[in-house]
Amino acid sequence: MKLHLRTYLWYKLLNSLFFGLSVGSIFVLYTPLEPSIFSLGGILLAVGMLLVAKFYEKMMNLLVFYRITLLVECVALLIVISFLVFQYHYINVLFIYASYQLTFIFGNYLVRVETLLLKRTALLSLADVLKQKGYLFGMVLSYLFYKILEFYAILDKQIQVYILHVGLLSLQIVILLLVLKAFRSR
Repeated sequence: MKLHLRTYLWYKLLNSLFFGLSVGSIFVLYTPLEPSIFSLGGILLAVGMLLVAKFYEKMMNLLVFYRITLLVECVALLIVISFLVFQYHYINVLFIYASYQLTFIFGNYLVRVETLLLKRTALLSLADVLKQKGYLFGMVLSYLFYKILEFYAILDKQIQVYILHVGLLSLQIVILLLVLKAFRSR
């Protein structure tokens, strides 16, 4: 297996764009959840990250990195589809929250392996610049998106977030395809 750097960098940019676009929607999306759920989620996240860190020695290779990256992006796709189908039902919102927590468990691991794979400072810098640009651009697009919906008198926050997720579905499919293309056999 080999990492196709250019495709991987496009993946990083669009992945951050997705996060920037979606970050504001969680305040509306998670409204049905009790505050104690966030405390419990934080505890489980910390325990999960601890467990992943314990297995770094066995996980620090390209194949595991690919599989976990693919898992995280498939979960993100499942989250978007779940929201589009089941919307704000309590169990669905709880599922979405738990699924995001699952993806965050692997966050430190993914950053560590990326650092080892990219090796050169210039590549690490480029990857981080692309991530920040994607996130910033996603947040600007998100702001403009909500303002455009308000201009057209779509003021219900839940409807706004739902419409955003229609676009996020397309973006997440592209992200998933980039992951498949970035990691390929020789």
